[in-house]
Amino acid sequence: MFQRASIRGAMQYKVNLWVGIATGVAYQGTGFAFVWVVLQRFPSLAGWTLAQVAFLYGLRLVAHATWLVPMNALVGIEWLVREGAFDRYLLRPLNPLVQLLTTRPMRVGGLGDLLTGIGILAAAAALADVRWTPEVIGLAALAILGGALIEGGIQLAIASLSFRLLTIFQISHFVDDIFSRFGSYPLKVFGGTAEWILTWVVPVAFVAYVPASVILDQQMRLAPWAALLPPAIGIVIFVGAYRFWERQLRHYQSTGN
Repeated sequence: MFQRASIRGAMQYKVNLWVGIATGVAYQGTGFAFVWVVLQRFPSLAGWTLAQVAFLYGLRLVAHATWLVPMNALVGIEWLVREGAFDRYLLRPLNPLVQLLTTRPMRVGGLGDLLTGIGILAAAAALADVRWTPEVIGLAALAILGGALIEGGIQLAIASLSFRLLTIFQISHFVDDIFSRFGSYPLKVFGGTAEWILTWVVPVAFVAYVPASVILDQQMRLAPWAALLPPAIGIVIFVGAYRFWERQLRHYQSTGN
């Protein structure tokens, strides 16, 4: 109910809504344009064609937007903590995290990310000859859900640090940059050590690379069950991040205390 009210509220300001969406489309479109330019110079990247890399890019972007749209309030939590405005969430008979995510103004730029991701994914799927069978649709849905849980869970854990550190913008931005920069390419491009780190230390691979490899039957030759790894890992990360949030919340101090 609160989320719907937030969306309706954002839609009341038409100019801000369309400018925000256009900004998101332009920003993400520019990122994909760079990928397109690179692949104009080289026939493929680690065996992936332009259409396949575009499919990977679109899948990652849709997963990114899927967590960003409903959880965008995490981006501004440090201001609430520093100013003591987080007090109000602790005085109401409702989970503080639920209040944070549903009562803050919606950042409409995330809608631009979502629309761009859907557009790139649909166009790339046609060029890569992806057949949208029920199985493939299910795999893509699991990939998007898993990617959103992974990235959203990590950002929730970082936001939790604001109760101790008071400012976490640089950490959040750095992690977001890792996912956006490295998650948009086949990880074999970066070599064995980097690929291992981006799979098992920072789980970038499970946001889009692993599921896209399954759907496109690319190089890794993974079995279909590998597509279940992203949502499974995502659930573990998100649940762990929420537990971490609960523990860090105990360290919140109102302004002046």
